[in-house]
Amino acid sequence: MVDLRTFVTAITAASLLALGSGTAVAAPERDADTADASAVRVDDGSFEYPTVPANSYLTVSEGQPIGPWKVTRGGVDLIGAGFWQAAEGNQSVDLNATQPGTVSQTFSTKPLTKYTVTYSLAANPGGPALKTGRVLVNGQNVQSFSFDSTGKTRANMGYETRKVTFLSLGFTATLAFDSTVSGAYGPVIDDVKVCSCGLL
Repeated sequence: MVDLRTFVTAITAASLLALGSGTAVAAPERDADTADASAVRVDDGSFEYPTVPANSYLTVSEGQPIGPWKVTRGGVDLIGAGFWQAAEGNQSVDLNATQPGTVSQTFSTKPLTKYTVTYSLAANPGGPALKTGRVLVNGQNVQSFSFDSTGKTRANMGYETRKVTFLSLGFTATLAFDSTVSGAYGPVIDDVKVCSCGLL
């Protein structure tokens, strides 16, 4: 009789051959309202820690943490309360400080289980109107996104809820938000949630 770990190892190996690399694959989107809301997998999805002084921001560089998140490329700005509208809580993250940046967090998963990521997307109203980026899971692009900041202001950021579902093949997953626009003034991320959707 084959135990679960052996079975998962075999499935993972077969999947990696099909995918080429990585341990997660994007799945078709599903309604986040039907996800198991009690199974939120990321910590501090609204980027509330550390607390930034009101009406200001803190630049965080590659290798530095933002609470349970980590900046893994470039630099990002952690936006304090009142600097501009947050989608949830008081703070948010601009994925571009003076250059494009990436924030990531690793969390526990169950093999062969689907997870839905929901997040609020806006953009720094300054600079070019169109801001672009990617959602990465274990380094794989599972969703590209864009946001047009035309007509948006700090008081009315125009947040949109986005979602993507992925299949975990291992016992952990690393979720990252990655800017693909150059210079300062990047996409803005807030209110990140990851919920389990059940076994494949």
